[in-house]
Amino acid sequence: NKQKLQQQRISELETERQLLSTQSLLKGQEDERSRLAKDLHDGLGGLLSGVKLQLGAMKGNLVLNQENGRSFNLALSKLDESISEMRRVAHNMMPEALLNMGLQPALQDYCDGLSESQPSPILTEFHGLEERMEPSVEIVLYRIVQELLNNVVKHAQATTIVAQVIRQNNLISITVEDNGKGFDITATEKFRTAGLQNIQSRVNYLHGQLDIQSTPGKGTSVHIECLIEYNEQQQ
Repeated sequence: NKQKLQQQRISELETERQLLSTQSLLKGQEDERSRLAKDLHDGLGGLLSGVKLQLGAMKGNLVLNQENGRSFNLALSKLDESISEMRRVAHNMMPEALLNMGLQPALQDYCDGLSESQPSPILTEFHGLEERMEPSVEIVLYRIVQELLNNVVKHAQATTIVAQVIRQNNLISITVEDNGKGFDITATEKFRTAGLQNIQSRVNYLHGQLDIQSTPGKGTSVHIECLIEYNEQQQ
C-alpha cells in the first residue's frame, strides 16, 4: 500500500512537472509572438510606410509613359497589399482587441477577418464571455480557436464553418465544425500535420478534454471542454 502511494505521488509530480513545462513553453511562445508583432508593426511597418510616402511624392515629379505609369501604380498597389498583410500578421500574433476588450470581441474580430480573407464565411456563436478572465487563460482560449480555424481553412476545403464558444459559470465549451473533406482520425501522421498537437498541449494546460469526430468526405467536429477555476478568474 505504501508502494502504491509512492507511485501515485511520483505520477502526480510528473504530471505537475509536465504542466509547468507546458506553462513555461506557452509563455515563451506568447512573449516571442508579442516581440515579433511589435518588431513587424513598428520596424517593418514603419519602413514600408516610409517607402510608400517617398514613392507617392516621386509620382508627382516623374514623367512616365502610359505603360510605365501602369507599372508604377501596380507597384504602389502591391506595396499597399504588403503593408495590409504585414499588419494582419502582426495583429494575429498579438491581437490588441484581446488585451483591451476581452475574449469575445477578439474572437469576433478574428473570425470576421478570416471570413473576409477566404471564400467560406465563419458562423459564430459566443455566450457568457463578457466577464474577463486571467489574461493567460484568455490568450490560451484564443489560440485554441485560432489554431482550429486555421486548420479548417488550410486543410478542410469547407463551404460552411461554425465556431462556438460558450461559458457557463466556470465551464468553457469550444466547438468548431466544418462540412469539409474530413480525415481519418486513426491516421497519426495526419493528426500531427493538422496542427492538433499544439491544440492538445493548450487544452492540457487548461486541464481540459478534447474530442474530435471526423469522417473522410463528411467534415470534422472538434469539441473542447475545460473548467476555469474560480481562483483563475480576474476579480
